[in-house]
Amino acid sequence: MSQIIYNPAEIDFDKPGKSLYEVAFHYDGEWGYAMVPLAVINGTAGPLKKNIVAFGGTHGNEYEGQVAVWKLMHELDPNEISGRVILLPRLNQPACVAGRRDSPKDNGNMNRAFPGNPHGSITFRIADFVNTRIFPLVDVVLDIHAAGRGVKFAICTSFHLIKDPTQYAEIKTVASLFDTLFVMIYSQEMARGLLTDQAEALGKVTIGGEFGHSGGVHPIGVRHAYRGIKNVLKHYGVLPGEIERVDPARPHPPRLVSAIHLDEYIPAPITGYFEPLYPVGVETQKGQLLGYLYDFEEIDRAPIPITASVDGYLLMQPFQAPIRKGETAIVIGQPVKD
Repeated sequence: MSQIIYNPAEIDFDKPGKSLYEVAFHYDGEWGYAMVPLAVINGTAGPLKKNIVAFGGTHGNEYEGQVAVWKLMHELDPNEISGRVILLPRLNQPACVAGRRDSPKDNGNMNRAFPGNPHGSITFRIADFVNTRIFPLVDVVLDIHAAGRGVKFAICTSFHLIKDPTQYAEIKTVASLFDTLFVMIYSQEMARGLLTDQAEALGKVTIGGEFGHSGGVHPIGVRHAYRGIKNVLKHYGVLPGEIERVDPARPHPPRLVSAIHLDEYIPAPITGYFEPLYPVGVETQKGQLLGYLYDFEEIDRAPIPITASVDGYLLMQPFQAPIRKGETAIVIGQPVKD
């Protein structure tokens, strides 16, 4: 049975076994609480190996991570675990309940709120809780995302280009354990305040990723997220057993690609309706026609051809229509030599 916690200092992160909590964050300007679910599993199978945290619901309308982390919250047996596993399946709980990317309580985007503020609005207070209460306890941070609404992403894990070679090598290894088609090194130029930004800066082995799209629950994405997290636990000896291929039919390991500069995130030139010619994941050549963008309000305007800016792999393109002018329409990942 879960326990409601009003003061995060009262959470017992060292209690042996599995403890389920609902951490209550008071709303701003109204009575009531955001009840953030939290599981703390301190294994009893052997000595401490690693401390690992996994998040779902950093964005509320991205459900594959919420499902995968929720499943693990109930399935992981402390009698099989050597180490500490912390699970937060619906981190931005108000956004998750509303089915929105951001919180309806303060319009806060959890993935732009770090390191947080203990005296800020509710989203920033939850971020501060993670930064001050969770991050100091863990070595590995897994933040499971999906593309949300509007675009389709090739299923991938992701991380930033890390300067420290030891941290970079370990992150790259752990990212491959999800056995996604791609491991993407992505840009640090587009935003600040990401959960992964903060964890990386603290020296954590930090993995993000895109495991679905369009506000649905995609079984392939759930499978990669769920089994990938279990592979990470096995990699560090926290969970017994051999690392498993998630996609054994694929003949090659995950492809390491990068899109680290803003000019590799191509905006839509107009508000319009995109007709794709290829699925995400395909290999592309510079100048290759990828699709057409239609403006149905201008009868004399022919469809605008959208082409690949570089050689690489098509990682993202519009899915739901229309796409607004200036929104990112195309991302192509360029191969990285290991």
